[in-house]
Amino acid sequence: MTDKTVLISQQGAVRILTNSNPGARNAITPTLYDELRAALADAANDPEVGAVVFTGAGDFFCSGGDLNLLAKRRELPAEERREKLEGLHGLIREIRDFGKPLIAAVEGGAAGAGLSMALACDMLVSARDAFYTVAYVKVGLTPDGGATAFLAEFVSRQVLTEMCLTGDRMTAERLHAMGAVNRLTDKGAALAEAVALAAKVAEGPQRASARIKALCRQAHRATLEEQLDAEAVYMVESQADAEAAEGIGAFLGKRKADFVALRRRPSDAA
Repeated sequence: MTDKTVLISQQGAVRILTNSNPGARNAITPTLYDELRAALADAANDPEVGAVVFTGAGDFFCSGGDLNLLAKRRELPAEERREKLEGLHGLIREIRDFGKPLIAAVEGGAAGAGLSMALACDMLVSARDAFYTVAYVKVGLTPDGGATAFLAEFVSRQVLTEMCLTGDRMTAERLHAMGAVNRLTDKGAALAEAVALAAKVAEGPQRASARIKALCRQAHRATLEEQLDAEAVYMVESQADAEAAEGIGAFLGKRKADFVALRRRPSDAA
């Protein structure tokens, strides 16, 4: 038996991180923050890892914050409540800014900060019967974890307001139609589909992929001029990178590029 909150496994070049608190539908615990940060850091530094999948144990992704813990926080001064909230917000930033492709695999549902963690990932694979909800209003709270920011990239102000004021569930199929979910699967198949997608992107150029992720993260809020400047910076960097030499050489030589070998030789960056 293990008392770890984050379980770690590996399938080929794909690292699988599992939030394991199934007795509480994988509600967020204080230990999740440190363990998930450490697991992401280890995956980032491991040349054998090309991509990461984040999922929940059992048949549910994450039910959000533990209301028993939140009830106790009401007794704390505002400064301490803010400090503890930064544990979640710091984790959301690290998920968003993780340097390698990061894919969420959702079964059952994602509620509250669980929804935030799923949307903070680069891509999202969901079981067709899963649901998503910003349920804070039902317990007299307001959203956190970037839920409103992530949802605003996909839904209108009216839909966002409805979700937040009612706490009603939104189906995976509706989010897929809006573009928030990349792939839908049958029940129980989200993890396998996410691993397959992760394995595909894990074959790509690591440093170019990190630059692409950065461009995609800022594209929704940047002006055209800002995005053109960012694209120019990254293109100039990429052209001098050994990854470009391998990719272009492979294309011209009519062979498959071997970016995985370059991942194991970080000194070949330029």
